[in-house]
Amino acid sequence: MKYSPGSAPALDLRQTRRVDTPAYPAHLVHERLLADGRTVVIRPIRAEDEPALQRFFEGLSGDALYLRFQKWVHAVSDKLLQFFTRIDYDRHMAFICVAGEDIVGEARYVANEDGASCEFAVAISDAWHKTGIAGLLMEALIAAARQRGMKTMEGLVLRENHDMLRFVKALGFEAHHDPQEPVMTRVVRRLDVT
Repeated sequence: MKYSPGSAPALDLRQTRRVDTPAYPAHLVHERLLADGRTVVIRPIRAEDEPALQRFFEGLSGDALYLRFQKWVHAVSDKLLQFFTRIDYDRHMAFICVAGEDIVGEARYVANEDGASCEFAVAISDAWHKTGIAGLLMEALIAAARQRGMKTMEGLVLRENHDMLRFVKALGFEAHHDPQEPVMTRVVRRLDVT
């Protein structure tokens, strides 16, 4: 399953494991103070966050949506919104950054079939770039993946997305160019090494 940072996952929704009502991991909710003095909450997403997540995606610029989904999109489908908000907190984990009542960032991983690796994605509201929330979201996501026993985290980034490539390299991801994917760069980080 291909999942891309700063882009949408190439999801096969049929492979998504349905769980009735997984326990919400409240211990992963954290309030954070940003360098600019604003306070945000980093927390796992909940099913009831679907309307706020829809507003988040609707508020992204066309360019941000393109980088997130790796194609031009006008709206996120209801089916995809449900997939994004009804997660099991194990094979599919997602964190959101909340400022007031608004979601201003989100990051997630989906486990690959091997159970030892996962694909990730991250998106930040245009007005919240360079505030540090992408790093906070990825810190929470990497910790959760490690706790679940994931050995590697990976994703596809459009080669033109230089900001994302710099960001993930700073987080310890290695970039690999695949000649079969000429417009993409695969980024990989080992999680079983500290």
